[in-house]
Amino acid sequence: MTTPLNKSSMSDAHNETGSLSFSRALVYATVLAGALDATDGVVFFGLHGLNPIQVLQYIASGLLGAQSFRGGLATAGLGVLVHFSIALVVAAIYLLASRRIPALRTQWLMLSLLYGAAVWAVMNLAILPLSAVAPGHITTVALLNGVIGHAIFVGLPIAFFAKKVEGAV
Repeated sequence: MTTPLNKSSMSDAHNETGSLSFSRALVYATVLAGALDATDGVVFFGLHGLNPIQVLQYIASGLLGAQSFRGGLATAGLGVLVHFSIALVVAAIYLLASRRIPALRTQWLMLSLLYGAAVWAVMNLAILPLSAVAPGHITTVALLNGVIGHAIFVGLPIAFFAKKVEGAV
């Protein structure tokens, strides 16, 4: 015999209204935004001659510099770790801000796209120049892919999960 579910038997991560705990929303936002952004990068740079390992090694080169490209799968793995760590920080910033700024939940669609574009700008114009990544120039195509890709693949999924956090407006 089965018993009906009641509030006490439900997971604290997800309730009947579709809201999520903060930690569950953070995990979902991190994984989805990180995976979509990585996929965009692998496809975009793949079309420009790089294989997925090289794309991931490029991410690791922010820490290791040019030696990252000689590290094989180990530095590609480090690139994955760095990439998802950045996604975690970016998601946490938006989710925490959305607790204090209701517009980030109520007007999430437009603001998420702006947030994603801002993430690209901060990463490419402030963080990367301070890292060990070899300096380079940004082509118009890379700029468009980066800004639009981050708006859609980073900002949007993060804000989607932020609006689902328990207690959200």
